[in-house]
Order: sequence, then C-alpha cells, then structure tokens
Amino acid sequence: MVEPDNDTDAAVQVPVHAEVPRRDFISSAAMGGGLVAGYGTLAVMAGRYLYPSGQQPRTWMFVTSLKRMAEGASLEFQDPTGAKIVIARQGGKGDVGDFIALSSVCPHLGCQVHWQSHENRFFCPCHNGVFNPQGKATGGPPAAAGQSLAHYPLKVEDGLLFIEVPTESLISRREA
Repeated sequence: MVEPDNDTDAAVQVPVHAEVPRRDFISSAAMGGGLVAGYGTLAVMAGRYLYPSGQQPRTWMFVTSLKRMAEGASLEFQDPTGAKIVIARQGGKGDVGDFIALSSVCPHLGCQVHWQSHENRFFCPCHNGVFNPQGKATGGPPAAAGQSLAHYPLKVEDGLLFIEVPTESLISRREA
C-alpha cells in the first residue's frame, strides 16, 4: 500500500453544509419577493390591456345644438376618460349625416389632428398626416401605415347633437 504524498495528494476539506448568514438570506428573499410582485403587477396590467373584460360602459353625452354649429365648423370635445375628439359639421341638412366625430389623436405619433374645412380634410401638422372627411389616412406616414382615426357614434334628437362615449377608462383613476 502506498502512502499519499502530503504535498500533492493532500485532502481538501470542504464543509458539508455551508452556512448562509441570516442577513443574506433575508435580503435575498426580500429581493425575490419584490421581483415577483413587480412582474406580477406587470402581468396583470398587460392582461387587462390585451384581454379587456367585456364592453366598457358607454353613455350618450350632449355636445351642442345644431343651430350653434355652422356648416364647415368643428369643435374639440373631451370624453370622461380624457380622450380628445374632434366633431366636424360637413353638411347643412340638419341631420346626423352632417356630422362626424373622430379621435383627434393621430395614430402615427399621437399629435393633435385638426379639421380644415377649406381643404375638406383632417390634418396632423407633426408629419403632414392627411385624413379624408371620413377619417381614412390619405397622405403622410399614417397613409403609409394604413391607419385611420377612430370613429365615435353620434345622434341628433330635438335639434341637439349627442355623442356616445365610454364612461370609464381601461386603467381606473382614483380620486383623492
């Protein structure tokens, strides 16, 4: 039997159970819990955005009387959720077909869209986005991307114009 040489075959002692200091364990557990909470919140918000539960509650809101809005005029409207809408009068018959209500936020980069009655178009000044009277993009980056402005339903009752809008945003706001 050969005796081990102390210089080359010395046994290395490895502790069987390495102790983790209590402070390191607690801080690691706290960091792990924070990550789980953060990513969990992100997952819930993404799920609500990608898969909304049913229809949002909607209501009809008064806009203006037909007499107060001349043909070719437009007005800006903000719904209860904060969405900006442009309502344009494009005809003079006195019925709902004279009006159109579109999102006034350009789908390209979110700039403000304006009705230009003399050009018979909606125009976004940020990148020269042009939309026809029905809100379909006909020029600029929105046309290249095939984008359109979102429509809002309108109705006329007793000479008054009403718009149907959501009453609650996707992300609920808390009142202080």
